[in-house]
Amino acid sequence: MGRLVVNNAMTVNGAFEAPVPEPDGWLVLDADSNQVSLEQFLVADAMVLGRRTYEGLAAVWPQLADDPALGLFADRLNSMPKYVASRTLRGPLAWNATLLEGDLAESVTAIKEMHGLLVVSGAGELAHALTTLGLVDEFWFWVSPSLWPAGPRIFDGVGPVRLELIGSTMFPSGVLRLAYRPAPDQRDGASS
Repeated sequence: MGRLVVNNAMTVNGAFEAPVPEPDGWLVLDADSNQVSLEQFLVADAMVLGRRTYEGLAAVWPQLADDPALGLFADRLNSMPKYVASRTLRGPLAWNATLLEGDLAESVTAIKEMHGLLVVSGAGELAHALTTLGLVDEFWFWVSPSLWPAGPRIFDGVGPVRLELIGSTMFPSGVLRLAYRPAPDQRDGASS
């Protein structure tokens, strides 16, 4: 069975929405952490997205294919299969995407059986539901060295879910990549 990984950028104090790059926003984009992020997407088999994340990414990434700095990343994201969880969208979807039908737990379990590595981009409603259902195998957090005063905080209202650190990388820019998995007592379903 494949692994489902929630992958998200955030600030030190957990802000995750609208990661506008510096100097106007909090997101640090540097060559080292971008290369590691690209490598993770190169080995991923597919993405799992909520409606809002799907619509936002599908509006941006197809236009970045010729961008000198982001072209490789755009090529990978644009060509990768995507599965979209939505109660309001109707298929067929654009951007190499397929609508997940029926029960979320059943459809995600089915695609985990079809793929090795599935990346969930975003930390909104879908990531919350997958975490609560005990379907997330790992969390990859890209922490930018900023405190941000506005917006929701990552995984507000979810838990408790105990995590164990399985890896960390510090980049010269101050970006910190943290990899966690649910603690062994959490892996057979979410904690009550």
